Amino acid sequence: MVKVAIIGVGKMGISHLAILGANPNVQVVGVCDTSKFVTDALSKYGKFDCYSNYQEMLDKTQPDAVVIAVPTKFHTGIVKDCIIRNLHIFVEKPFSMNPFESSELLNLLKGKNLVNQVGYHNKFIGTFAEVKKIIEGGYIGNITHFHGQSYGPVIIRVKQDSWRTQANEGGGCLMDYASHIIDLINYLISPIDNVFSSELKKIYSKEVDDAVYAMVSTEAGINGMISVNWSDETYRKMSTAITIVGEKGKIISDANECKIYLKDEILPKGYNRGWNIKYVTDLNPAVNYYLRGEEYTAQLDYFISCIKNNQLNEINNFNSASQTDNAIDLIRKKSI
Repeated sequence: MVKVAIIGVGKMGISHLAILGANPNVQVVGVCDTSKFVTDALSKYGKFDCYSNYQEMLDKTQPDAVVIAVPTKFHTGIVKDCIIRNLHIFVEKPFSMNPFESSELLNLLKGKNLVNQVGYHNKFIGTFAEVKKIIEGGYIGNITHFHGQSYGPVIIRVKQDSWRTQANEGGGCLMDYASHIIDLINYLISPIDNVFSSELKKIYSKEVDDAVYAMVSTEAGINGMISVNWSDETYRKMSTAITIVGEKGKIISDANECKIYLKDEILPKGYNRGWNIKYVTDLNPAVNYYLRGEEYTAQLDYFISCIKNNQLNEINNFNSASQTDNAIDLIRKKSI
């Protein structure tokens, strides 16, 4: 049984709590939040103790692992404390406020056999996993171009103040929304290491960007575009998609379906020349508890499995998340 403590039970934290509570290999030993209303409710109905101070919680509950779901500006300090305590760590995205903080945490982690994961859930969606398989199999040949997109209705009017609209809290479309597609590009193609130009556009927000547009290049020398807008109310919820063009084919994928065009004679099993469509319902692995999407359970199940099996995670670790932090920083510095 893996003993887990949770720091922060807002929107994502409460989801993580529900998923972990349903995992037969997990015992939730403590929950921490600054909202007394939240902790009073959880104390009444939960089978764990609640705290307002996370260090007190960690001292008293002695967990094996911690899930951190607080605003990004608090990540570095809390993660640092947890590394020093030799705890396995799952922290929400983005990893930190800037690459300097990421580097500090990576250096502190060196030599420690700790599972370390960041909550970029797209890698646990079946369609994007299929994209990865097709690319790694060489079925579309050398990649010549890509376009990553993400749209949704987060900020759709003026005066929607929260931590997401405060730059010093880690808010803004680049940090909160674009980080997902940046991380996915890094994973599917190769890490973004150059930005030719970018625009961080305010639409409704006063302090932070509501849209991100960038021309970028990866370590593999592949050029592409990023288009993200969290003030687009034509979408009911967040929609992330990627188009990848290769010498032997093309991929257009979102979280619902994966459309793949293949023109080579050598084909992956179950595919034909020309257009193929694969649906997420056929690609997602089954999970024992569904909440918001299989991927949210799958990522935490993976985290817990790595701890139980004493193996370091290869998906969404601090190193890959720091590469995303670096790309975010490059886009910000190039903005007009």
